[in-house]
Amino acid sequence: MVRALLVIDVQNDFTEGGALGVAGGARVAEGVAELLAHRRDAYDLVLASRDWHEADSDNGGHFSLVPDFVDSWPVHCVQGTAGAEYHPALDATTIDVHLTKGTGSPSYSAFEGVTDDGGAVADVLRGRRVDAVDVVGLATDHCVRASVLDALAAGFAVRVVTDLVAGVAPVSSEAALAEMTGAGAVLIDRAGLDAERDVDVDADAGSTVDPGADA
Repeated sequence: MVRALLVIDVQNDFTEGGALGVAGGARVAEGVAELLAHRRDAYDLVLASRDWHEADSDNGGHFSLVPDFVDSWPVHCVQGTAGAEYHPALDATTIDVHLTKGTGSPSYSAFEGVTDDGGAVADVLRGRRVDAVDVVGLATDHCVRASVLDALAAGFAVRVVTDLVAGVAPVSSEAALAEMTGAGAVLIDRAGLDAERDVDVDADAGSTVDPGADA
């Protein structure tokens, strides 16, 4: 199985102190950084998305002076601002493919984003023969949800790392996780990832051939 890690919108405006800060956002950023520091070799490809909204536009009604926090939002993640940058805990050099979305129009799913050269996310994944995606990031009940559902619809096996996501509200986040699992996603936490790695290491050790076994 060829597995990718998809990091959703770990940006300053979505973490504590940002324009749309999510409680636990900084913890997610730090946890994703730890995952990439210690388990980067578990992934054949790492992609990260960012909201990348236009400054002099309401971005198709996405920005509003009177937001309803469902379809419209306060100004956030504007191109070239500190709020649009990755959270400082996230080392951008560990990311293979950078994605931007929401430029001029509402966009939630990373699968609506594009690469630096305008490529589509699904095409990038298929081009690298990826068939499984682990998803982490912000926010559980919005962009993580949309990205997971699109990944499943595109035919990828999807896991959501539950202690590396955080949502806007507990009720809507639980509902989003239920919707994702109902659509076919698997929930796993970092302990589960570590246990999986231990199994792989043990299997590799068990398959080692003693050069002198047939001597």
